[in-house]
Amino acid sequence: MKRISTSNTSCKQSLPVINDNNEIISCIDLFCGAGGLTHGLRKAGINVIAGIDLDPQCRFPYETNNLSTFIEKDIHEVSGAELIKLFENAKVKMLAGCAPCQPFSTYSQPNRQSRNDNKWDLVSSFGRLVKESKPDLITMENVPHLLRHEVFREFLKTLKQYNVWYEVVKCQQYGVPQTRKRLVLIASLLGEVKLLSPNEVESRRTTVRQAISDLPAIEAGQCDKNDPLHVASSLSEMNLRRIRASKPGGTWEDWDSSLVASCHRKGSGQTYRSVYGRMEWDAPAPTITTQCFGFGNGRFGHPEQDRAISLREAAILQTFPTSYKFLDSGERVKFNILGRLIGNAVPVRLGEIVGRSIVAHLQEYGLLDESTE
Repeated sequence: MKRISTSNTSCKQSLPVINDNNEIISCIDLFCGAGGLTHGLRKAGINVIAGIDLDPQCRFPYETNNLSTFIEKDIHEVSGAELIKLFENAKVKMLAGCAPCQPFSTYSQPNRQSRNDNKWDLVSSFGRLVKESKPDLITMENVPHLLRHEVFREFLKTLKQYNVWYEVVKCQQYGVPQTRKRLVLIASLLGEVKLLSPNEVESRRTTVRQAISDLPAIEAGQCDKNDPLHVASSLSEMNLRRIRASKPGGTWEDWDSSLVASCHRKGSGQTYRSVYGRMEWDAPAPTITTQCFGFGNGRFGHPEQDRAISLREAAILQTFPTSYKFLDSGERVKFNILGRLIGNAVPVRLGEIVGRSIVAHLQEYGLLDESTE
């Protein structure tokens, strides 16, 4: 855990006391995606007035499930003046976001990183907007690997006027049913700030069974008639044989040699044990990725049904509520698009914990009554 405090912000900033979170806190969510972070912050009582993202596919789920405005725009083209105008007369201004993490992800290969060099400066764009809009509160979520990159150190320099806390968080400890680890940063002009501990928010670890076992059974390539998002991708005959030979928590090494892919028979393929696997009922899921709907893309096989997890199951493992709508009425399922929206999202539960931490911080500094939590 790291905390950075500056002497010139050790005293409480003079701000008016208002007893309604929605009146005192206004937040803008950069790189908002389908709305995982926004939804979590809203659950904690924080008024997210707008989300900004360049992906037009985000508009429907973002606006349908959140009382927030979606702005389709590249962050590189957003100015601090625009954010200030959005904040209007907000008493406490908060800037939140998760810059797309593909350049920093351990799933990214070197050649992929070189193709995405233009994305490496998105964290820098976040820092630019902090300098230009001067929010009172900041939160950022990203992959742990970002800690080791120069762009993060430069981002911290942007926050020299703030009290800063950051740490790699094990999401499972906060009730997210997956082994996801994320870098979480919170910064404040008001005083010292931190993420609440699992004990402080009474979090309990959640398993795959607790999360998705009550969903109707479906087959590979099938869709639940009552929920268009509860749909599983189809399997080839070979992959159907493979998943039937797979054990929960096992690997392709458990299979008969006739089922093993030729690339895995090579010496270089022995390290790829985290593909073609089933989840375990009484353990957390692996980290949900943008390709989580594919059996061969990771340990994304259903614990007992012969298929990969459905898009709805992936969303639930990301702690989106079952009522969260990703598809407009009559819209056709596109696995790559929906997988991207779900896999790239900040887990709603993690967003809620960040929001509750911010609320507790404002209560500590007398800006909110405890009754407003």
